[in-house]
Amino acid sequence: MTTTATNVHDYLSSLTPEQCSVIEPIRSLILSHLPSGFVETINWGILSYEVPLSMYPNTYNKKPLNYIGLAVQKQYYSLYLMPAYMDQNVYQTLMNTFEKAGKKLSMGKSCIRFKKVDDLPLELIGSIISSHTVSSFISAYEKARK
Repeated sequence: MTTTATNVHDYLSSLTPEQCSVIEPIRSLILSHLPSGFVETINWGILSYEVPLSMYPNTYNKKPLNYIGLAVQKQYYSLYLMPAYMDQNVYQTLMNTFEKAGKKLSMGKSCIRFKKVDDLPLELIGSIISSHTVSSFISAYEKARK
């Protein structure tokens, strides 16, 4: 779903109570594990946790470097985990953890699609979020771009 919100407060205010009941706990998880230097903003119509351009302006699209994203979609919610996209080991760990928990993993390149908070292995996701500093994420990004 697209949004006209230009800041986090407006984005959250635009959500229904049902949507808030899913987005807020995931947002709290992200914020509690997000390393310093990443900022929470609205970009691409979603909650975006990113490296500000002031810290790293050399992106291919001249937009801030996205680390984590969280969004309300029409039929589901999306959690974008760039570390899982850029690192096959992280992706494989996600797949294995979902399988061991008996949960279905619906995932695109970096996007995990889910319908409720219980669909996600929260401990692993928190670990993935806290796995990079800004500088290590920039290094991984640069390596992936080569």
